[in-house]
Amino acid sequence: MNLFATLPIAFRALLVNKLRSVLTMLGVIIGVGAVIAMVSVGAGAQARVAAQIQSLGSNLIVILSGSVTSGGVRLGHGSRLTLTEGDSQAIQREISSVQASAPAVRGGAQVIYGNLNWSTAVHGVTPEYFTARDWEVAEGRAISAQEASGSAKVAILGQTVMQNLFAGTDPIGQIIRIKKVPFTVIGVLAAKGQTGWGQDQDDTILVPLSTAKTKVLGTSLANARSVGSISVKVREAVLMKEAEAQIRALLRQRHSLQPSQDDDFMIRNLADVLQAREESSKVMTFLLAAIASVSLLVGGIGIMNIMLVSVTERTREIGLRMAVGARKRDILSQFLVEALALSLAGGLIGVILGLGGSGAIARFAGWPVLILPDSILIAFGFAGAVGIFFGFYPARKAARLNPIDALRYE
Repeated sequence: MNLFATLPIAFRALLVNKLRSVLTMLGVIIGVGAVIAMVSVGAGAQARVAAQIQSLGSNLIVILSGSVTSGGVRLGHGSRLTLTEGDSQAIQREISSVQASAPAVRGGAQVIYGNLNWSTAVHGVTPEYFTARDWEVAEGRAISAQEASGSAKVAILGQTVMQNLFAGTDPIGQIIRIKKVPFTVIGVLAAKGQTGWGQDQDDTILVPLSTAKTKVLGTSLANARSVGSISVKVREAVLMKEAEAQIRALLRQRHSLQPSQDDDFMIRNLADVLQAREESSKVMTFLLAAIASVSLLVGGIGIMNIMLVSVTERTREIGLRMAVGARKRDILSQFLVEALALSLAGGLIGVILGLGGSGAIARFAGWPVLILPDSILIAFGFAGAVGIFFGFYPARKAARLNPIDALRYE
């Protein structure tokens, strides 16, 4: 008896007890659906984290100043401005893998337009900042080199600031006051959303670096050219590690640091941050999938249990088939096909429920969901493997029955 002849016999046997067959498939259905839904949620969270970090800028290295030691006490980052505009220019000039290096200062200020006001972050930047941070200007224009060097009183608004000060009106050309200093709005930044740690990147105003120092935030008494941070864009992702090492060596040389001294700056390689967060998201995804896979194993045990009951109930039928010429492998293949049919049918329904559940989670819970074709294939294939594994013992038991004893079974 070949496989094509075995299939209809196996399906007819399953249809004799429809409710029992459905209940047997239930564990597999829940298992496959849960695996697909959980993996989709995990992959969606992973993609969201990657998008949030990438929104800061691709191939980005951020250098922060202020990690110093005084009298044996380590002071926090930002406690002293140890970076300068010259450091940024040297990085741009001497490291070939660097595409753009942008110094910046940051502070908070109350911004006023008409009878409206808003407290926001003010960044003093240079034209290279837009390239380093991959930040486009949605309306108007960016800060020019002449404005950056000439302390021009111009400003570019983030989306959050624009909505709170100019809801429904065009801000280009309007005058705002930052710490009572009038600024002309020349542009509006494209929306970037929140960072991975919940900071609203659009709640900001960009002004020329020289203007921020002289008219808004003030300058360091020790060094008028000091800055709080430097954003560095590397030309290619594969050069990130090399560029980081070169930047560290260059800054230590410029700051006259001895080998025994700690860095008086901190370098954040966002590629490392992205990798770390992706790894943690992958671990969580695998954990969720492993938990959901338990349902598949429970479903497999259910299939084995029902198949054993079926062998007992159909003992006389098995004996009759053997008496008229059925071989052991025919009986084995018939019961294996029945077990496989149960698991694959449950797997197919589970795939449909998993896709539907993923859509429901995305719609009603608002969680990011990313459906991976690989997860569907793996879950469906695992369901089939469960059917074969747990169906083999009952099928083997049926094939090893003695025909005479089987015919006499009451």
